Amino acid sequence: MSGIDDLPPLREVIAAHGLAAKKSLGQNFLFDLNLTSRIARTSGALEGVTVIEVGPGPGGLTRALLANGAKRVVAVERDERCLAALADIAAHYPGRLDVISGDALETDWPSVLQPDETVRVVANLPYNVGTVLLTRWIETEPWPPFYESLTLMFQREVAERIVADPEDRANYGRLSVLCNWRCETRIAFDVSPSAFTPPPKVTSSVVRLIPRAEPLPCSGRDLSAVTAAAFGQRRKMLRQSLKPLGVDAAALLDAAGIEPTARAETVPVEGFVALANAWAALRG
Repeated sequence: MSGIDDLPPLREVIAAHGLAAKKSLGQNFLFDLNLTSRIARTSGALEGVTVIEVGPGPGGLTRALLANGAKRVVAVERDERCLAALADIAAHYPGRLDVISGDALETDWPSVLQPDETVRVVANLPYNVGTVLLTRWIETEPWPPFYESLTLMFQREVAERIVADPEDRANYGRLSVLCNWRCETRIAFDVSPSAFTPPPKVTSSVVRLIPRAEPLPCSGRDLSAVTAAAFGQRRKMLRQSLKPLGVDAAALLDAAGIEPTARAETVPVEGFVALANAWAALRG
């Protein structure tokens, strides 16, 4: 028996179902249910909340979410080997766990939710798709989004990029701008490699993102394009790096109120929003 429910310890579950982690799927399993409970609690009180979880694997975080009171967990799992273990959890928590066998990158999230649900995303994301999923959730339309918050685990270096501002030039980049344009971000805590099986080579971090009700008005596509150009040649001045956008870079920077000699790493989020809006205006 585990410490949070009457189900077997995760090591026994993994042994019973032959669930060796697959590197090709970016899998690193968390066995410590106290740690998964901490992740669940970081997302806030879960009573009455529907949680989306990506990559539940053998279900350590899934169990913690349910044990901590989640009304419903919608778990998307690509690895069919894990489905039997997740079915055991569903049987233990009848009516509260819906498992979708498929790829999270192809999931239509609003279609798996019910009207008027309070939704949070809580996941130990597979390393190989984590950033792509996060970017899609940030760029989702309409805004405010279908979720109330994101509580996600990443490699520490990715977490630092998510929360960075121009004061942290080593980590500040396109991901920083996109995330902090639409969300308030913070690193909640770090997780040692030794907590995982197999242990990754790097420290992981749990990041909390809260959507802003009214982010600065801007087209997400335009902001994405402008930041891609600016940080694609981050060592160059913006008057050079923005040339691929197909407009007069000097006129673009002047319209946004940014010095042509500035570099991407020095421009705050509001500066990039101004650039995206100016780019849209110059394109007509």
